[in-house]
Amino acid sequence: MENKSTNPLLCDPATGICEVPGERTGIGNIDVKASEKPVKVIYFTDPICSSCWGIEPQLRKLKLEYGNNVDIEYRMGGLLPDWSYNSGGISKPSDVAHHWDEVSLYYDMPIDGDVWLQDPLDSSYPPSIAFKAAQLQDKTKAVEFMRELREMVFLKKKNIAKWEHIASAARKTGLDTDQLKKDFDGKGKELFQEDLKLAREMGVRGFPTMFFTNDSGSRETVYGSKPYAFYETAILKVNSDTKKSEYSKNWESLFAKYSSLTAKEYSELSGTPRRESEQLLNDLSSKGSLEKLTTKNGSIWTLKSN
Repeated sequence: MENKSTNPLLCDPATGICEVPGERTGIGNIDVKASEKPVKVIYFTDPICSSCWGIEPQLRKLKLEYGNNVDIEYRMGGLLPDWSYNSGGISKPSDVAHHWDEVSLYYDMPIDGDVWLQDPLDSSYPPSIAFKAAQLQDKTKAVEFMRELREMVFLKKKNIAKWEHIASAARKTGLDTDQLKKDFDGKGKELFQEDLKLAREMGVRGFPTMFFTNDSGSRETVYGSKPYAFYETAILKVNSDTKKSEYSKNWESLFAKYSSLTAKEYSELSGTPRRESEQLLNDLSSKGSLEKLTTKNGSIWTLKSN
């Protein structure tokens, strides 16, 4: 199998990092301060980063508990420019298929690596640019759009570098597809380049990378996929007064907030043991309250639309 140092899509589950090839650089000293909320998080990610999919449970919990006091700013990192990034020779998409199946088990998040055998992406840039274009319309919908893109590529084996799938995700999340196409071809590209420039300046070498800052410029960094406590600790280190919000943990409330959940996500958000979570979700799908999509490496449950 391809050496991890030459293929950014072969993420290291032990560190939880999808690393961009090249020389490692230290974390830069860019002056980024919190804005309206006491804590700001700059989150460098990529639509096809399996480690970023792996932290969705932690990230969703963070938003529920600290969303009132923490502002999360999504930035694109540019994980896969194309398949010629490795100057030592061109690696191939099929290398990634088996690896994705492995990390799926490691993160306990459903990922079907067969997209790399059936309809491989030639780059992660198109969905990244589309996300920047979506942000121009609505930042909240843009995050939902990113989630939809991820479900498409990780569970439904869709090549999200293709416009037809980008447009489908945009429609599903209530974005104006005509405006999205216009911004995708224009301003979105500029904004994406700005994100890549910021990533270089801040010394970002892999994803997920999160910088936690306060209004005085203090900073904590969480690099890679980590347990929830790491993110919570980073918030409290930059602002010890940050208050945690209580939220309703029953299934109706959680699905009202997030329309699709994996068993790992439900377990993380509800505090229900993992095995019990899956049983509950299966029971709800049997009763017709939820729809279940099963892949070879796990399932996801969606609130049934009337």
